[in-house]
Amino acid sequence: MPFRRLLTTALASTALALTSVGAVTVTATPAAAAPCGFYETSSDAYYNHCTSDGSRVVIHVRVALAPDYERCVGPGVTWLGSDEKIQGAHYVGRTC
Repeated sequence: MPFRRLLTTALASTALALTSVGAVTVTATPAAAAPCGFYETSSDAYYNHCTSDGSRVVIHVRVALAPDYERCVGPGVTWLGSDEKIQGAHYVGRTC
C-alpha cells in the first residue's frame, strides 16, 4: 500500500506541475498576440508597427463615410479609432 500511495502522490504532483507550466504559457501569449499591421478588436482598430530599428512609418488609414488620411506611426501599437469608423490601414512605403 505505501508504494501505491507514493506513486499516486508523485503522479498528482507531476500533473500539477505540468498544469502550472501550461497556465503560465497561456497567460503570457495574449500580451504578445498583437499581429503586425492593421488589426481590430471587438470595438477598436489598431496598427502595430513591428520593427527592431525604431523607425517611424507612414500608413494610409481608410475611414468609413469620411476622407481617408495618412498618419506617421512609431514602433508598437497605435490606436486608430473605433472599429466601426476605421475600415483598414496599410504601410505606404516610406518613413517619416
